[in-house]
Amino acid sequence: MRTAQHRGRLVVLGLCVLALSGAAGSARADVNVALTPATQTVTPGTDFDVFVDVTSAGSAFNGFDLVVSFDPAALTPLPSAPTTLQQGCLMTGGCSAACGNTFHVFSTAGDSIAVSDVLLCNGVSLTGPGRIYHLRFHASNTQQVTQVNIRRTRFYNAGLFVTPVHTTNGQVGIGVSVGVGPAAPGFAHPLRVEPNPAFGRVNFISDDDVTGLAEADIVDLQGRLMQHVGPSWLGPHARFGWDGRDARGVRAPAGLYLVKLRRGGQLQNARVILLP
Repeated sequence: MRTAQHRGRLVVLGLCVLALSGAAGSARADVNVALTPATQTVTPGTDFDVFVDVTSAGSAFNGFDLVVSFDPAALTPLPSAPTTLQQGCLMTGGCSAACGNTFHVFSTAGDSIAVSDVLLCNGVSLTGPGRIYHLRFHASNTQQVTQVNIRRTRFYNAGLFVTPVHTTNGQVGIGVSVGVGPAAPGFAHPLRVEPNPAFGRVNFISDDDVTGLAEADIVDLQGRLMQHVGPSWLGPHARFGWDGRDARGVRAPAGLYLVKLRRGGQLQNARVILLP
């Protein structure tokens, strides 16, 4: 098993060299990577998300290895199908200049999750901030506070290790309030929609200090998804917009729509009225 893991790491390292063979010969500065949200409270027996974010601009990188640990008595990982959907928008090109072609390996064993993700884009590297990975867990039915930790991580650029790497772990309260934020998903300030009613484009504005990736689902009153917007990296008091069109690019019919906006690991809801 150790031999196979060692061989896999060598493959990842070799792919990093190939992906950025023309890049600079040394990696400098640092990488700040965090599990977000840092604290969250979830309902026992439900599913929830943990994100892996590079939280600030720093060293260039084009791949990483990551081992995340958890308590299997409290949490059960829920892989996506296919697991490539777990890659963050920095790696897929959804919010970066990446070409969308990656070498990706995901596995779970006991109390840990192992990930390797490497860009196969010639001459392309990333600096953040942005999302590099997305994990989902199922919470146990027992009320408790548990940790999700970055046990080990390594970042690469042109086949060289990027150092130092600073990590921040996450804490989950299962039916128990943790942290200084709200006890349940939600923002301290309401979400404003401007203009509302609207003939076309609307902006979602939150009067808080939350920073992170934002994405929104716009659904009709029957619960049908009209459009998914994002993800985009937003700072405090930023605006996040919808052009009033459905997923096909056709103007949505006049009526009332529900907006579910997730930013910084929290959820906000609002209503939008589109005029004829």
